[in-house]
Amino acid sequence: MSRHLTPSKIGLLALIRLYSDGVVPSSATIPILSFLISYLLPVHSHMSQENDSVSQDGFTVSIQKLQSATISYASAIPGRTVWDLLLKLLWAINSLDALHAFFSELPLLLEKPLDGSPDVPDDQKLLQQKRMLFSRNSPLGAFVRRSQLEFTRLQFHDGNNLWKSLIIYRAPTMAIWKRRNPTAGPRSYDSNLQIESFDRNGTLSSLLYGNFPPSSSKNDRLKHGNISTDDMEKLLDYQVSRMQRSGNRVPQAMRSHLRAMAQSGLIIPSVASYVHFLDAWKSGDYPSAFDSLHRYFDYTMQSRDRSLYQYALLNLAILQADFGCFSEAVKAMQETIATARENHDMPCLNYSLSWLYQFGRSHREEMAEIRKKGVLGSEKEALSFLKAKAKESNMWNLLSTTLLSEANLTLSNGDNVSQAFESIIKASHLNVTKNTTEAYGGLMLMQSSIFERLGVTCQAWSYCELFLQCYAEQSPSEDVIQIQCKSAYILARKGRWEEALCRMDQVDHEALRTLKYQQFWTTNLGILRLRRHLHREELDTGDHVLAQLRAAPTGVPELQYYISLIEIQLHMRRSDYAHALSLLEKLLSDLEQQEADIFQQLKAMILKAQLFDQAGVPQKGFSVALRVASLAHRARLLPVLWEAVGAIGRVLVSMKEFGATVRLIENVLPQALECEDCDLAAYLFSCLADGYMGMAGQAKGEFLQRKEKLTKALEALERAFEEFARIEDIRGQCEMMAKKATIMHRNGDSVLANDCAARYLDIRKAAKMQG
Repeated sequence: MSRHLTPSKIGLLALIRLYSDGVVPSSATIPILSFLISYLLPVHSHMSQENDSVSQDGFTVSIQKLQSATISYASAIPGRTVWDLLLKLLWAINSLDALHAFFSELPLLLEKPLDGSPDVPDDQKLLQQKRMLFSRNSPLGAFVRRSQLEFTRLQFHDGNNLWKSLIIYRAPTMAIWKRRNPTAGPRSYDSNLQIESFDRNGTLSSLLYGNFPPSSSKNDRLKHGNISTDDMEKLLDYQVSRMQRSGNRVPQAMRSHLRAMAQSGLIIPSVASYVHFLDAWKSGDYPSAFDSLHRYFDYTMQSRDRSLYQYALLNLAILQADFGCFSEAVKAMQETIATARENHDMPCLNYSLSWLYQFGRSHREEMAEIRKKGVLGSEKEALSFLKAKAKESNMWNLLSTTLLSEANLTLSNGDNVSQAFESIIKASHLNVTKNTTEAYGGLMLMQSSIFERLGVTCQAWSYCELFLQCYAEQSPSEDVIQIQCKSAYILARKGRWEEALCRMDQVDHEALRTLKYQQFWTTNLGILRLRRHLHREELDTGDHVLAQLRAAPTGVPELQYYISLIEIQLHMRRSDYAHALSLLEKLLSDLEQQEADIFQQLKAMILKAQLFDQAGVPQKGFSVALRVASLAHRARLLPVLWEAVGAIGRVLVSMKEFGATVRLIENVLPQALECEDCDLAAYLFSCLADGYMGMAGQAKGEFLQRKEKLTKALEALERAFEEFARIEDIRGQCEMMAKKATIMHRNGDSVLANDCAARYLDIRKAAKMQG
C-alpha cells in the first residue's frame, strides 16, 4: 500500500493539469474546481453528517466519477469535451517511464518559489508561460507538491505497484479509448508490449502483468492499491470524530469495509484500534474495549512518548464509569488531572474537571473523599473555576456546558429562577456567536425543563419540537434521545398515549445500537408503559414491568427516582399503604442525603400527603402539604404548588371547610390547566366537586342555593371524569361516576342515576376485558 499516491489521485492530478493548460472553459471552472476541492480537503469538511456509511468510495474518486464530472463540459478544443482530453492524458501514461515523466513535469504547474531556485529550461519556460500556475500554498498547489514529493520517495517496488494499479484503474475506459483510437490493441496499456520484437505471451510479459484485467471485487480493489495509508487514516479519523460527536457505534457499512481491509492484508493504522475501542465501548463489550484501548495507546506511546498518556487515562476513567466501576473511575480521573497538569495540557485538564463535577452531581457518595480534600471546592466555586478556565482556553463548548450546569444548579437548589434564565441566555448567546452547534441539545433541554417547572407546558413542548425539527441532525444522539423521551412524557401527561409511544418509536435505530442509549430508551419506555398499566388498573402486569425496570441497569439517578415513585404509587393502588409509606420514607431519606433536586424532594413529599389522604387520614398530611406549598412557591415550581394546593384542599374538606376549599381551588385552577397535566387537572376538579358538595350539604333550607352548588359539583365531576378518561385512569373514572350517581339519586333523578351506574359498570367491564 502506498503512503499517499493512488490511481485516483493520478486522475485528479491529470484533471488539475488540464485545468492549468487552460482547456477548461469558463462555464466549467466552478464545477471542476468544486469537484477537485471536494476530494482534496479533509473528509469531514465535505461529508454530510447524515452520511453514516462513509467508505472507500466516499474519499477516493473512481474513473466513473471522473467521467460524470467532466463529460458534460466542452473543452477549448473544438469537438472535444473535457472528458476526452482527460482520457487522452491518462492513456498517454503508457509505460512506467511515462509515469515518471508525468510526475517530473508536475513542478511546472507551480509558481517559482521565492528561495532563488534555479530557473527551468527555456522549452519548459515557454510551456509554463502558456499555463495558469498555482500558488505553492493553495489547495491545488499543495496537493501537486505533495504528490510529486511522495512519488520521488517511492521505492521501485511501490512505484511498479502504482503503475499496475493505474492500469487497473483506467481499464473500464478501454472500450471508449478504442473507439477514439482504432489502432489501440488489447495490450495498449503498455507501449513496450506494442514493440514487434517483444514476445507478448512470453515469460516476461506473464511475470509483469499476468492476467489483466483482474477481478473487480472489493478485496481485489484494495489489494491493487486503490487506497493509500493516508486515505485510510483520514477515513478512520473521520469515523473517530463522528463517533465522538454523535456517540453512536461504527455503521454496519463501515464495519464491513474495515473487515474487508483487514482480510486483504493491508497495513492498518494504529487509530483503527481506537475505532475498535469506541465501537466495543458503545456496544457494551467491556473486555474488547479495554483490550483495544490498551493496544492503541501502547502503539501511540512508542512514537509520542507520554504526550497522550493523560488521554489514555481519561478514556479509561470514562470507560470504567460507564461500566459501573465508579471508585476506579474516580482514581483514574484524579491521575488524569495530575498528568494533564504536569504536561500543561489545559484542554484535557478542563474537560477532566468538568467531567468530575458532572460525575459528582450524579454520584455524591463516590465524591465524598474528594470533597474533603477540596479538589473542586463547593459546587459554585467549581463552576466559577471551570468558566474562567474554559474562557481562557477558548473552549466554547465547555463554557456553554458550564453555564447550563450553573443554571441547573440554581434550579436544583430552588434559588432565583431569573439567575437560571441569565445563565441560559448567556449559553444561548455563546452558542450563536461561537457556532457551537453541538451544545444546542443541552441548551434546549434546559429551556424545556425550566418552562415545565414554571407550568408553561406549551413552551416546553415548543422547545422540544424546535430542537427535533432544526438541530437534531447536528446534535449528539444522546441529546436527541433525551428530548424525544421528554416530549413523549409531555404527550403522556396530556393523555395522548399512542402518540407518546409513537414518539418513542421514532428514535433512530442506529443510535439504539449503543448500549447506554438503548438502556436509557428502554427504561423510559418501560416507565411510560408502567404508568399506563397503573391507570388501567393492570396491576399484575405493572408488577412484571416494575421487576424488569428494577433489574435493568440504567445508571441515571433521575430514572431510578421515577421508578421508585411509581413503585410507591403501585402499592397505593393496591391499598398497601404501610409498605408504600415505608418506601416513601426511605426515598425521602435518600434524597435528603444525596442533596437531590428540590423538585424531586417536593414531589415525593406531596405524594406523602396524598398517601395520607387515600388512607383516610388527610389531616396528617396538612403540615407536609403546607411546607411543600411554601417551598414550591419560593422555587417557582408551579405544578408542584398546584398539587400542594389540592392536597390542602383535601384537608380542608375533611375539616368541613368547604367554602375555603372552593375559593382556594378556583383561584389556582386556571393556571393549573396551563400545565396540561390531565392527572393534576382531574385531581383539582375532584377536590372542587367535593367542596361544592359540602357547600350544598350545608345549605339547609335554601333550595336554590343547594341546587346551584349541586349543579356546579356535577360540572366539576364531569370535567374530572373527562380528564381521567384522557389518561385512561379507570379508578378515577369509576369514582367520578359513582359520585355522579349518588348526586342524581339524592336529587331523585333515578333515570340519570341508573345511567351513571350503568356507565360505571361498563367502564369496569371494559377494563377487565382489556386487561
